[in-house]
Amino acid sequence: MENTPYTLLDRIDSPSDIKSLDIEQLKQLCEEIRGYMIECCAVNPGHLGSSLGAVELMVGLHYVYDTPSDKLVFDVGHQAYAHKIITGRREAFKKNRMKDGISGFPKRSESEYDAFGVGHSSTSISAALGFAEAARQQGLSQKVVALIGDGSLTGGLAFEGLNNAGARRTDMLVILNDNNISIDRNIGALHEYLLKITTAPGYNKAKKQVWDGLGDGWFRKRIQRMVGRMKSSLVSASGGDLFQAMGFRYFGPIDGNDIVQVVETLKKLRELGGPLLLHVLTKKGKGYSPAEENQTVWHAPGMFDPETGERIHNDNGVSRYQDVFGEVLLDLAQKNDKVVGITPAMASGCGMNLLAKQMPERFYDVGIEEEHAVTFAAGLAAGGMKPFCNIYSSFSQRALDQIIHDVALQDLPVVLCLDRGGLVGEDGATHHGCYDMSLYRIIPGAIVAAPKDELELKNMMYSAMLSENGPYIIRYPRGYGEGVQWKEADYQKMETGVGELLLEGEKVAVLAAGPFAYRALEAAEKFHQENGWNPAIYNIRYIKPLDQNIMKAVCAGYDRVVTVEDGSIVGGLYGAVTEYISSQRHPIPVKGVGIPDRYISQGTQEELRAECGLTLDEILRVFQEECKFFMKKD
Repeated sequence: MENTPYTLLDRIDSPSDIKSLDIEQLKQLCEEIRGYMIECCAVNPGHLGSSLGAVELMVGLHYVYDTPSDKLVFDVGHQAYAHKIITGRREAFKKNRMKDGISGFPKRSESEYDAFGVGHSSTSISAALGFAEAARQQGLSQKVVALIGDGSLTGGLAFEGLNNAGARRTDMLVILNDNNISIDRNIGALHEYLLKITTAPGYNKAKKQVWDGLGDGWFRKRIQRMVGRMKSSLVSASGGDLFQAMGFRYFGPIDGNDIVQVVETLKKLRELGGPLLLHVLTKKGKGYSPAEENQTVWHAPGMFDPETGERIHNDNGVSRYQDVFGEVLLDLAQKNDKVVGITPAMASGCGMNLLAKQMPERFYDVGIEEEHAVTFAAGLAAGGMKPFCNIYSSFSQRALDQIIHDVALQDLPVVLCLDRGGLVGEDGATHHGCYDMSLYRIIPGAIVAAPKDELELKNMMYSAMLSENGPYIIRYPRGYGEGVQWKEADYQKMETGVGELLLEGEKVAVLAAGPFAYRALEAAEKFHQENGWNPAIYNIRYIKPLDQNIMKAVCAGYDRVVTVEDGSIVGGLYGAVTEYISSQRHPIPVKGVGIPDRYISQGTQEELRAECGLTLDEILRVFQEECKFFMKKD
């Protein structure tokens, strides 16, 4: 792809700049936006595929609506890149998802055009309903549009919003951006329903008649006359009109990559009142053939050559934790016919695609439905199966009630593997897995484990399979492991609540969770080189239950304690250790190293760990600070 001047895009600094363009210029602008997104994302990776497909929709919305007075409320925000580029952030987009750059998602503090902050799915309809009712209460004339993808529409919260908006007859437009894929291929009855609507000949004939009549002065009367025909068509074609049954007037489907149709349709709908739903068909990856041909990969492709579409891999020969999980789960399922895997639409991201491919009968993709995933797993466990439910740590927060009520309270042996624990990097505050150890440690009977490397993850999964209690929660980070040999190693059952001493030391005991046990060990070894002695390093392994023998040894044999974790400093390992020590007769000081009590923005994992004091040098500095008293004394 040759670098071409962006003759129109370079003149667009706000939505007001596009309102004077004619339709041919809008077509050109859409192509320039696509080229610019590809150019930027090739060297600075992001969520490219969805945004490529939604360019015409974003341009059309800002062309027709008076933003920021009118409110555009996104869902997740994977499709929002064109929106950001149009709304004064064209140059800033070159630092999209970078530290001190703009967020990869709409963010209220970033721009007045970002009406509502997002990052998790299925929130837009409820939030937009709130905006619409706030406008009604204050007598404001602003319009409100909620955007939601077909993947996000599977989430229960979306239907709660639809139900309430329809019942209240609230003036708002919901745009269903249907690209037939979320991250992995969409799953479920709703997906099939939308396909039936899209392909029903009778329905589409009726809809064409509606759209042919939109320009006439007797528009409303014509709409009313056609509603009955549309309902009849839908009943025969799809078993019933879901959206109209919920109180919404349904329009579409239209071609969301046809800027003419998008603009004309939005202009007409802007004049209508009540709850409206526009069904828009877009192509994920639109305009860039590699992204069109492999939509799952190009959802977030990483760096790539914009000319050839060849992705740039940084294979260092070390396994990712996601690969370990996927291979171990498949192996356990092959060895134990009770093992099944469950994912809320993240099969490829978490590594469960291996099980899906080789043992599809033991694999469940439930769609973007974390709450359902957990309770479904609980039912499987109650029925005698051994479910492994993999959810990204940040998204697992949505299922806290289900983890407590449906799993823990019934002591069901559900294994929850929480991927992306800790600082995930460029996706920022909405995606960091900071709170899992703090949240799930409070649950009676829960086991909360943090493997230090690939082999411990393998053995914890094996041990969890053997456990008759639950929930058994294993949290681990995004990305590469420590490079230890794990594939050929035999399974070893790990005793719940038992850690290990990694390095003998004196005066200061360091308790570390997960891979940061290695960083603590490296810091202690460097400290020894400089000072001739070192603190003791423990790999705690289990945040709950804590190793009682280790804790007794720490209280009896050391003068100070340091905890190291890639989770919130509030309530996690630091909280567990301080609670235990404070219960003893002679408590000792505890210093916590972890993610501070504030929201951490985007950046590389390395940059964010430096910000949070989780680098080797920062951990060493803490050791030196805590040991200063003893070095002076000696």
